[in-house]
Amino acid sequence: MDRRIERLAILLFVGDALLTPLALYLASFLRARLPFGEPLGPNGEVLPWAVYLLAVACWSGSLLGGGAYDLERLPRRWSALARLTVIATTATLVFAGVLYLTFRDVSRLQFVYFFVLNLILLSMLRAVALGWGMAAGRGMIERRRVVVVGAGELGRAVARALQAEPMRGYVPVGFIDDGPRAAAGQLDGLPMLGTTQGLTEIVRQHRVDELWSALPPNAYDRLHRMVAELERVPIRIKVIPDYFSLALVRARTEMLGGIPIIGLREPVIEGVPRVMKRVFDLIVGGLLLLVSLPGMALLAAWIRLDSAGPIFFRQRRVGENGRLFEMLKFRTMVPNAEARLEEEARQAGVEVVHKRRDDPRVTKVGNFLRRFSLDELPQLFNVLRGEMSLVGPRPEMPWLVESYQPWQRKRFAVPQGITGWWQINGRSDKPMHLNTDEDLFYVYNYSIWLDIRILLRTPWAVVRGTGAF
Repeated sequence: MDRRIERLAILLFVGDALLTPLALYLASFLRARLPFGEPLGPNGEVLPWAVYLLAVACWSGSLLGGGAYDLERLPRRWSALARLTVIATTATLVFAGVLYLTFRDVSRLQFVYFFVLNLILLSMLRAVALGWGMAAGRGMIERRRVVVVGAGELGRAVARALQAEPMRGYVPVGFIDDGPRAAAGQLDGLPMLGTTQGLTEIVRQHRVDELWSALPPNAYDRLHRMVAELERVPIRIKVIPDYFSLALVRARTEMLGGIPIIGLREPVIEGVPRVMKRVFDLIVGGLLLLVSLPGMALLAAWIRLDSAGPIFFRQRRVGENGRLFEMLKFRTMVPNAEARLEEEARQAGVEVVHKRRDDPRVTKVGNFLRRFSLDELPQLFNVLRGEMSLVGPRPEMPWLVESYQPWQRKRFAVPQGITGWWQINGRSDKPMHLNTDEDLFYVYNYSIWLDIRILLRTPWAVVRGTGAF
């Protein structure tokens, strides 16, 4: 862990340990004075010191075990606060269990006040510590000026990452490059400082603390020359291996006999997060299916009365890691419409928009179902079978996937979903394949909180009807 982040994590741990007994004391104070609940005895709100120690032990242990101080994985304030909310709930349950076995003379309102107050105090501490003052490098965050050698795709990605996470204290100064980009004045908002020929002078002139090499493998001879040239200069040198475009941002590193091994095709969602996502799908998907069954029965009868043909439409789609499965939908088109659609698209090329507002093959009921995305309801069965998730990139048709560029196939690194980041940000209004950017945003930024956020925004996207046809 970076020493700046480590110091911040230690301060948060100490602050949490001090604020927890304060929250318990305030909860006791409020319980005795607020006009709620049954009156307590003369000293009913006074708790022994052992209860305060138990509270600190339960909360500190839960926060530490839950990763609340793993700030390198939580570089943004809202990520840290969301993680804190989940861990605080766990800590409260642990504390309740311990009190049940040891000291039961804590009123329920007193316990609720403590949970709310402690969550507020600890959240305020994080909002201050991880706020813009710390992120800008003031206070305890040490500022280190960084120059990036190599202005190619990898170097520019590194510079963007440095700019996106200022809490780490790195300040990108500019680029050094020996190629034609060296003549450019600026690149992605950062100046081109020159070439490696004037490396020592550039480092001294711009007071550079660290040099980050983002050179391609065939240019590593220049790296050896730079290291030798800067031997007498007090500067740190770091090397970014050119695996960025292959490894998404989720590569796994392990050591074997002192040899670093980088996994480029590791699962994006694995371990506890994958179990949580599956349990979430089963619980929420099962509840949604139970609530939807009466409406689905009415829609099925309407489809049967409106036009000849089956009620359900089964279509072969590409799921996680390229696995094929049959996706269920309510039928919205006349029979044999799928064959005509594929033939049209093949003749027009892959840039064709395969969903049209004026498609004559769509039935009257189909227009209504598509307008409110009701044709997607049967996919809840796909979710319960484990073929799909509630949230994720939309599963694509195999003949479209055949024409994908390699970078577009990264969208299959996670379970495909009924709704997703693309669906709440334009849906079919965007031309085919341009939704891949939104899909990759989801892949790179997956969390259970992002899933919940997308699900909460989905009803509004459906009612608004943007891109629904």
